Amino acid sequence: MSAVDAGRCLEEAAGIWRARVEAAAGWHVVAAGKAASPMLRACLAAAPVPPASALLVGPARDATLPASVDQQPGGHPGPTDGSVAAGMRALDVAAATSADQLLLVLLSGGASAMLAVPADAVALTDKQAVTAALLRGGADIFELNAVRKHLSRVKGGRLAAAAAGETLCLAVSDVIGDDLSVIGSGPCVGDPTTYADALAVLDRRGGRGAFPAAVVAQLERGAAGRVAETPKPGAPELRRATTRVIGNLGRALLGAKAEAARRGFDVAVETEVVTGEARTAAARYAERTLARRPGAARPLCIISGGETTVHVVGRGRGGRNQEFALALAGPLAASPRPVVAVSLGTDGIDGPTDAAGAVVDSTTRERASVAVGRSLQSFLDDNDAYSLFRALGDLVITGPTGTNVGDIQVTVLAPGDR
Repeated sequence: MSAVDAGRCLEEAAGIWRARVEAAAGWHVVAAGKAASPMLRACLAAAPVPPASALLVGPARDATLPASVDQQPGGHPGPTDGSVAAGMRALDVAAATSADQLLLVLLSGGASAMLAVPADAVALTDKQAVTAALLRGGADIFELNAVRKHLSRVKGGRLAAAAAGETLCLAVSDVIGDDLSVIGSGPCVGDPTTYADALAVLDRRGGRGAFPAAVVAQLERGAAGRVAETPKPGAPELRRATTRVIGNLGRALLGAKAEAARRGFDVAVETEVVTGEARTAAARYAERTLARRPGAARPLCIISGGETTVHVVGRGRGGRNQEFALALAGPLAASPRPVVAVSLGTDGIDGPTDAAGAVVDSTTRERASVAVGRSLQSFLDDNDAYSLFRALGDLVITGPTGTNVGDIQVTVLAPGDR
């Protein structure tokens, strides 16, 4: 993950932010998301002058940061009381940024859950319930954030709108296509979605009756024009706000390609992004990758990236990468040549588990039958990829990586038949 090390990304972007810090009468910094700690450490080490205030909103406290840094750990994947406290502090820092000062926001994936200030008519428990329901229902990040932005006082451009001075947001993107309004729910950019869009998400993902009444009422009030919309692109209150992406999935894929070539593989990078329901995406992925033919001498390493979703109907454990890997096991078993594949979250966390993902190969189906005496389909039906891969010893456990740019898949095809 060195290619997308968040601290390194910030250091390499020094030409973007250091001059802005020097030119301002003073500056404040808010770092939020799974990569908040390494980004803030790199920022403070390279800054020409110390900030007037510094706020860290990450998954945990960082003992290596100066005592002057205000640390407010937030929750993930759902917001917590800590997320609300963190969101309020972030708004305080923004409000303290005067017209001649700079607000520097260091943003990474996970910030949507870690910075949460519910709209006045919505309780934290309502936001927790709607987030959990949308995740269970297989909502993608675009749908999820359209709803969250319309239930928040900090998302959808509202953080930058709270600052009188200039805002510069530097983002490590975990969003396919690097949509600035979706990364961390776009706290510093205009929001192109509406209350009506958010209601449409609820209608698609189970219907309004499946969500808290307070959430539905808030969105309906907004759609009727009785609640102010989020700031839109080009809004006057955001005219002094800029957001730049400094790290993303493309950078990770290039790094993986270079490393695979260094290790002696023939390398191909997939141009098709891996998205959609995990098991459906796995079937398409298997068809494409298994159709490739390695050369006579060296294995072929196929690298791709993206982010799938899982519609949870069972009671098992797992995440989108583990479910994707499990759905690959059947097609791999039918391959005429040895093949191994892995799907990993670059943040080191796959769903509500301690794994980053899982490895599968041509023997997974056979080994599963011997080790657990159950079919692969039974584990898929129960959304229980974690239990199978734990029994086989095929989980990949890295711990949090300090970065977050989406998911990576790597498949290696042997040059000869079995």
